[in-house]
Amino acid sequence: MSLSIGIVGLPNVGKSTLFNALTKKSVPAENFPFCTIDPSVGIVAVPDVRLDLLEQFSNSKKKVPAAVEFVDIAGLVRGASEGEGLGNQFLSHIRETDAIAHVVRIFDNTNILHVENEVNPVRDIETINLELILADMQTVEKRLGSLEREVRTGKKEAILEHEAARKIAVKLSAGEMARVADLSKEESAAAKGLHLITMKPMLYVLNREAGGFNLDEAQQDTRWERLQEFFDKAGAKYIVVDANVESDLRGLASEDKEQFRREYGVFDDGVNDLIRAGYDLLGLMTFFTTGEDETRGWTIARGSTAPEAGAAIHSDFRDKFIRAEVVACDALLAAGSYAKAREQGLVRTEGKEYVVEDGDVMEFRHG
Repeated sequence: MSLSIGIVGLPNVGKSTLFNALTKKSVPAENFPFCTIDPSVGIVAVPDVRLDLLEQFSNSKKKVPAAVEFVDIAGLVRGASEGEGLGNQFLSHIRETDAIAHVVRIFDNTNILHVENEVNPVRDIETINLELILADMQTVEKRLGSLEREVRTGKKEAILEHEAARKIAVKLSAGEMARVADLSKEESAAAKGLHLITMKPMLYVLNREAGGFNLDEAQQDTRWERLQEFFDKAGAKYIVVDANVESDLRGLASEDKEQFRREYGVFDDGVNDLIRAGYDLLGLMTFFTTGEDETRGWTIARGSTAPEAGAAIHSDFRDKFIRAEVVACDALLAAGSYAKAREQGLVRTEGKEYVVEDGDVMEFRHG
């Protein structure tokens, strides 16, 4: 399953630095706007201690983690929807992703330029979001015009899409994201063809700076309070990360990382938090296969049935599915062996209707 998260934000907020930390892949991260022109893509392993434990359990020769794709997209500026700062090109890159990680600077540092000459997180968020809304408004207005003729012919699909587009246009005109439009299940399906940016789920990534002035630490700075009010009102999800520290850590051994974190006072692994949050944002989960040759985490959508999960391995596991043997990862590890897990009745035989749970260890049978 190939689903991607686009890293967006204003220039100089730490997007490319964060991408470097995520992917251990060098992309330009210089102190000037539009350093990143072509989007860089990185496949990132989803951190999961269960994979390590299963590898040890099976004494596997190798392990392969579940993965998620991140795309580093160049900074957007005010007027991007009208083409400012190569805006049309950058917006098209965002449109091709499945979710958005919106990086927001929450530190003051006069040595790092800000395109608005002042750090103001709520204004910065609203600048980016408005450009995304305006870009979608152009798309919707254009599509509404072309749908008129089809609606007059009475085509059911056109009527559904027209109604969805009309409802979305109302929200966009009010400065709101398309995803808040009250659409029926059928209208939501019809709206997918519009490929709207503001329909995508969004996670805010607040970038702080070790040793600097950070809004989340400030006692008397109303900017942090206004930011929290914005998140509460929007019902938005966010995480806090220090992109510079995480980028510096990317080449260090585990024991050196811990010492480095202590020196900088950054004890949380912000990158791992971001990867897990992004994975969840996309509606994904992991099931495992394990054996002497390999232990692997497989990425599937939440709510997948056993045959759909099998398709992640090979299409035959879906098309010729007979049954699957299933045991919860924690239960298998606690039992100590497959034999003991079977004795305790923890290994189940499931059919086509079984809905896979996150952390299931599975073995498929097919014709």
